[in-house]
Amino acid sequence: MSALGTMGQLGKQLGGSRAVVVTVSVLALIAILAIVGPLFSPYSYLDSNLDERLLSPATAAARWFGTDDLGRDLFVRTLMGARITLVVAVIATLVSLVIGVVYGAIAGYVGGKVDAVMMRLVDTLYALPFIFFVILLMVYFERNFLLIFVAIGAVNWLDMARIVRGQTLGLKGREFVESARLIGVSPARIIFRHITPNLMGVVVVYVTLTVPQAILIESFMSFLGLGIQEPQTSLGSLVNNGVRHMEGAQWILLIPASLLAMILMCFNFLGDGFRDLLDPKERRQ
Repeated sequence: MSALGTMGQLGKQLGGSRAVVVTVSVLALIAILAIVGPLFSPYSYLDSNLDERLLSPATAAARWFGTDDLGRDLFVRTLMGARITLVVAVIATLVSLVIGVVYGAIAGYVGGKVDAVMMRLVDTLYALPFIFFVILLMVYFERNFLLIFVAIGAVNWLDMARIVRGQTLGLKGREFVESARLIGVSPARIIFRHITPNLMGVVVVYVTLTVPQAILIESFMSFLGLGIQEPQTSLGSLVNNGVRHMEGAQWILLIPASLLAMILMCFNFLGDGFRDLLDPKERRQ
């Protein structure tokens, strides 16, 4: 079965799940608001007015979410933060998806010493402390936006590689793989045309779990001051700023934190919906 055929069948199944449709609709609405929402505000995410600092949403009619400690419009900055957070999470997930699927499929199909060496490399990378790895990247590359993708991708692809490798070990002994091998199909073609399409169901489910993991990593890095830097912002950066003013200006923390929690919950619900659709036996238990 081709990859397009597998994805088409999966799309039909997802269309019949009300929970998945609602979750996808909410995520799409958040993404649309993050893109076009700032256009409906007269304020820029860079505009600062110290005379209007720490205005609450209840006392500032023109400021829907109030202002932060520098008098910047929190509505615009929250949507800009959501935009950057989603972009970083999606791109980092795609990078980890490509690396993890290719690496795991090759290791599982080739097997033997090649598999052992490749998986020992994965175990070695698992043993490296994440924060230490990020600090080394910052020392070498300085503070660069691309550093976020490198740091998150360097962590997330490890889990994907292990899952794909395990699934490939079970598929490479199937009849359709043996038939392709007997008629002289090259190993690369078997991996990418016969094995990988049959992994798409498991991969799609895990991707929906990888995206919130990437969001949490980005938010954690920004919370520590190692991620997105001013004047740009992300939801993690906004939460970090809100923590410093949570006693007197709770809205600075609650608004971005609530949006971040909503995004994470949507992706987790989406992963559960994918899992139930692809594994009906588990759903009935």
